Amino acid sequence: MNLLLLTADDFINEHEVIISDRRLQHLQQVHQAQIGDQLRAGKLNGLQGTAMLTQLSSTQARFTVNLNQPSPAKLPLTLILALPRPKMLKRTLQTVASMGVAHLVLVNSYRVEKSFWQTPFLQEQAIYEQLVLGLEQARDTYLPKVSIEKRFKPFVQDRLPELSQNTRKLVAHPGDFAECPRALNEPVTLAIGPEGGWIPYEVELLQQAAFEPIQLGPRILRVETAVPVLLARLF
Repeated sequence: MNLLLLTADDFINEHEVIISDRRLQHLQQVHQAQIGDQLRAGKLNGLQGTAMLTQLSSTQARFTVNLNQPSPAKLPLTLILALPRPKMLKRTLQTVASMGVAHLVLVNSYRVEKSFWQTPFLQEQAIYEQLVLGLEQARDTYLPKVSIEKRFKPFVQDRLPELSQNTRKLVAHPGDFAECPRALNEPVTLAIGPEGGWIPYEVELLQQAAFEPIQLGPRILRVETAVPVLLARLF
């Protein structure tokens, strides 16, 4: 936990907070914090700064906070991601939040198993918990927007054109395509398929929506690896 991430419910007044959940356990077991210690802190979807520990017990910790600094800017990126398998989804959500993705859209694909859509990790609270872990890691306070699209074709044909308007449109897919570009300085909408890749029909639909196929070379990467590799190259 590189950032003590606070919510509105933690505040007892403008400059004081009390925490009593998993953050308290982390504070005691990992940081081994003592009264007077100063930690990096931030308010969810708000400013960040410092928090000084003023009271500590086995049930709660009290801080005086001074939040006056902005969080890192989000990447100018909308990430379209075929729904990963549940355990990989948890790690990927953390990565997406850590790397500063502004908007994540989880979509269906032919190679996405139907059972994946039944996972409890897709519940709103479960998604929130993983995103928060990613923000804490990266010292960010702003949650990415997360959307879920269970029907691929209607999404690509009806909603994706507006969503990707005025952005560079890229679809990552193994094959004889251009290499992934590097260090872009423009908004991007990036579509990443499941581990087996998009099927040809899905690539064709995306190309009809003006998406440019790109590739990372001959190696087939896991989704949890492909996401940070692609984002690191693009930005």
